[in-house]
Amino acid sequence: MSGPLAGIRVLDFCWIGAGALVTKAMGEAGAEIIRVESRSHPDNLRLTPPFRPGTEGLEASGYFASRNPDKKSFALNMSKPEAREIALELASNVDAVTSNFRPGIMEKWGLSYPEIKAVNEDVIYLVMPMQGNDGPHSSFIGFGSTIAALGGLVSLSGEPGRTPVGTGTHYPDHVPNPGHGLVAVLAALFQRAKTGKGQAIELSQFESTVNVIGSAILAGSAGFSVEAVGNRKPGVVPRGTFRTSDDRWVAISCSRDEHWLRLQEEMASDGVDSQNPMTTSSEREARRDEVNEVVAKWVAGLSSEIVAHRLARVGVPSGLVNTSADVLEDPRLAEREFWHTIEHPVIGELPMFRLPFVTAAGRTSMTRPPLLGEHTWEIASEVLGMSSEEYDRLTTAEVLY
Repeated sequence: MSGPLAGIRVLDFCWIGAGALVTKAMGEAGAEIIRVESRSHPDNLRLTPPFRPGTEGLEASGYFASRNPDKKSFALNMSKPEAREIALELASNVDAVTSNFRPGIMEKWGLSYPEIKAVNEDVIYLVMPMQGNDGPHSSFIGFGSTIAALGGLVSLSGEPGRTPVGTGTHYPDHVPNPGHGLVAVLAALFQRAKTGKGQAIELSQFESTVNVIGSAILAGSAGFSVEAVGNRKPGVVPRGTFRTSDDRWVAISCSRDEHWLRLQEEMASDGVDSQNPMTTSSEREARRDEVNEVVAKWVAGLSSEIVAHRLARVGVPSGLVNTSADVLEDPRLAEREFWHTIEHPVIGELPMFRLPFVTAAGRTSMTRPPLLGEHTWEIASEVLGMSSEEYDRLTTAEVLY
């Protein structure tokens, strides 16, 4: 392996999304990720679409594949008593252990932080419970959409006076929670390099979600009304998305008076007049709806390509609202090598997203997502020193399964 985390080995019990993205990022940065999973209780993402037409089974999910490149799959059935000792022995040979189960699961398996620390003094141990390891809500379980609702994100999404539209699972599952988890583990690795000491990290996904709306929490605590504002932002008018003649959308945001004046000139050249200069942001703020109507009228008569080109030419902050296909073909992402195409033995050719930043060492090579249990013998023999006879016995007993 190459990259800034080369030489770091992680025993990964994470599944679904938020935890898996922490170790995905570490794997892409060069860490060796040993992913523990089992056919007796497979990761739900292995059963979740999208599937390429004509494929099925535990290896066909594009959703699973996108979150698990650069990992090795070790099949270990944790419902079997012998599995604990195998897991502990693995834990004694790694730098970090990660999981995002509800509280009590790792403890039930005999893999709590004190138990793993007993065999690996300087281990870094990350858990990502929904609402912490203790307290009145610690036993509650949930996923991205429920955490977003609980943490206040949903109530702030959408247009004023309308039903909230939510954020899907992107916030928090794909951005703040794995982001916080990754930074926490990297900070612990940095500290260990300086002090030689490991540590346990408890990341409440609810808390890291609330962190996203910190300004709203402060405003509400101070007695101000906090509600969904759509695309509105004080002092920025116009600001929103506008439909073009080819049924696309363009985002426009005039944060400075000069932006508005340039936009007015472009509209006027097509015979669309705002009827009032409204040169200052306070003037436009008082007539926000009128301003938006004028801009919407102008944009509706032009194609998305023309609007985007003309506004970029005169320096008005704007951009096309991208479709999925647009994102795949974005030249700026291509320049940064954000997309990497891999060949999967079941799914076939598959575009994979990479880290949104590039390290000083550049991009590392990406390995395809593993088949379930694909690396079990490799890890059993090379990391655990297991004989082929013992491996066959454990496989037959469905411990390595």
